[in-house]
Amino acid sequence: MQITTIGIDLAKNVFQVHGANERGKAVLRKQLKRDQVAAFFANMPPCLIGMEACGSAHHWARKLQELGHTVRLMAPQFVKPYVKSNKNDAADAEAICEAVTRPTMRFVPIKNVEQQSVLSLHRVRQGFVKARTAQANQIRGLLAEYGLIVPQGIAHITSRVPDLIEDATNELPGTFRLLIDRLIDHLKLLDRQVDEIEAQIKAWHRDNEISRRLERVPGIGPITASALAATVGDAKNFDNGRQMAAWLGLVPRQHSTGGKATLLGMSKRGDAYLRTLLIHGARSVIYRATQKSAPDSWLVKLTARRNANVAAVALANKTARIVWALLVHDRQFRQDYTTDAAVA
Repeated sequence: MQITTIGIDLAKNVFQVHGANERGKAVLRKQLKRDQVAAFFANMPPCLIGMEACGSAHHWARKLQELGHTVRLMAPQFVKPYVKSNKNDAADAEAICEAVTRPTMRFVPIKNVEQQSVLSLHRVRQGFVKARTAQANQIRGLLAEYGLIVPQGIAHITSRVPDLIEDATNELPGTFRLLIDRLIDHLKLLDRQVDEIEAQIKAWHRDNEISRRLERVPGIGPITASALAATVGDAKNFDNGRQMAAWLGLVPRQHSTGGKATLLGMSKRGDAYLRTLLIHGARSVIYRATQKSAPDSWLVKLTARRNANVAAVALANKTARIVWALLVHDRQFRQDYTTDAAVA
C-alpha cells in the first residue's frame, strides 16, 4: 500500500523513519544515515512528514518541502504522550508519525534561511550579553574580597575600577592589579562584540518592512521588532491575538477542575527570549506613562490597582495582540486607533 504519513526521528548521523498507510498501519520501519535521507525521500511519492522541532529540523523541513512533501514540525512535549513503550528511536518515530495526523495538534512554523540567520544574531548577542554580565559580576566580587565595593552597573566597572587598581594607597597586590586589568580588557571586548552584533541586527531591521512597521508600537524597538518579525513569520498561523499571546507564555496558567476556574501566574511557555523583550519594553512604557499627567489612561489605572510586574505582563500581552493584528491585517500602528474608526 502507498505510504501517506511518515515520522522522522532526527539525529546527528542516524535517522529513524516510520511510515504508515491511509489506514494508519505501519508499512515502513527504516534507519537511514544522514547522506541517505535526501535520496530516499526524493524517490518517494509526496506524503505528510512529521518531525520534532529540534536541532536541524528547519533545515530538513525546507529540504523535504523542495522534494514536494508536506512537512509539519511539532514541539517535543506534544509528541511525548504518543510514545507507547520505552524510549528508543523506533518508538519515537512511530509516535511522531501518529502525532502529526491528530486534528488538534499544534505545529511550529517552518523558518526560512533569512529568519534563521537573523535569529542566530539574536542568540549570539544574548550569549555575549550574559558573558558580559558574568564578567562584570566577577570583577565586582573579586574587588569586594579586598574591601573595594563597586556599585551595580557595567558603566561603573569601566569608570571606577581603573582608578582603584591605579591607587597605590590600597593593599592590592601587583599580580591582582594585573589580573583585574586583564578582566577589564575582556569586558570591553565583550561590549564591542555586543555593539557590533546589534549594528548587524539594526541593519537587517532597516531593510525589513515588517520589522520597521512593528517598531512603531510603544514598547518595541529595533531588537524586539526584528526578533518578532523573524520568529513569528506568518501570523495567520494563529487564529487570534490571544493565541499568539499564549504562544509567548503571556497568559495565566490554569489548574481548574470540577467547574471551578483557578488561574495562576503566567504560563511562561514558548520563546523566553521574546517574552523577556516584550516585558522589558512594557516596563519602559509604564515608566513613561507614570511620568505623564494622564490619570484616566488604562495603563495608569492598571498600575494604581495592581503590582508593577503584573501590569508589565498585562501590557506585554496587549502588545502581542497588537502585533498579531498588524501582521494579519497588514496595517500600520496608529496611536488613536479605535474600533469605530476601523468599521467606518
